[in-house]
Amino acid sequence: MDPDDEHPSRPLVRTPISPALATAVAELAAAGVASPRVDAELLAAHVLQIPRGRLLLVDSMREDELRRFRVLVAERARRIPLQHLLGTAAFRHLELSVGDGVFVPRPETELLAGWGIAHARRGDIAVDLCSGTGAIALSLADEIKDIDVYAVERSPVALSFLRRNAAAFDIHVVEGDVTDPGLLPELTGRVAVVLCNPPYVPDGTAVPPEVADHDPAEAVFGGADGLDVIRPVIALAARLLRPGGYIGIEHDDVHGEAVPALLRADGRFTEVTAHDDLTGRPRFATGRRT
Repeated sequence: MDPDDEHPSRPLVRTPISPALATAVAELAAAGVASPRVDAELLAAHVLQIPRGRLLLVDSMREDELRRFRVLVAERARRIPLQHLLGTAAFRHLELSVGDGVFVPRPETELLAGWGIAHARRGDIAVDLCSGTGAIALSLADEIKDIDVYAVERSPVALSFLRRNAAAFDIHVVEGDVTDPGLLPELTGRVAVVLCNPPYVPDGTAVPPEVADHDPAEAVFGGADGLDVIRPVIALAARLLRPGGYIGIEHDDVHGEAVPALLRADGRFTEVTAHDDLTGRPRFATGRRT
């Protein structure tokens, strides 16, 4: 029950939202949160159960709403990921369930997904390796009609989120290790698009608290040079892809030359291209099966 409703005769107490937001922004900025205003507004909108864009139309909060907002802001200041507090992560046209034990999809990965969507066609088979929440796989299924999508994930916890997110979609969820050269034998030479956002951060690299304390390490770090998973993924993709099929692999910003070089060195790819993210950093590499 709303505490303000326990005493119907008592005037409803409301607090102006502007100073509450300003205090939250200052608290988050002091804690080192990268986007304090955006995060504060998203948390306020979450508490008020409205889209962020409608905050301009709201001038106050009830006491219970303010209490919940302050609790969420304090948790965000402790660097708990915003998406964990909201329970979902936005990705392209989707809202994905997230939480501890699964990698939170990043906005930059939308570029890789978009590239894959642009190169896939109705009736194609597409494979998303290291699927995690299913962000890439479900975007393909959501934006292309009648595409046959396989989402491969090894982690039991990530698989639980993947299955939950995929419940409304007709895709194949596969429990498997992308470093297994025999994975998906039935798809050999049949796949039109292989996409992968693997663990790729070199071991020992400093990462933000949201990543270090909440993203699973196996989904973040990719060995001494960050390429331990990418190397076998390239070989696997070369087997799965049909002639003329496409591969796209996200990588760390230190891999702008290394991953395209690995694709060329494999000898089974042409049209190898390096792609930057929206900040101008190297972000993913693509190629086409010969």
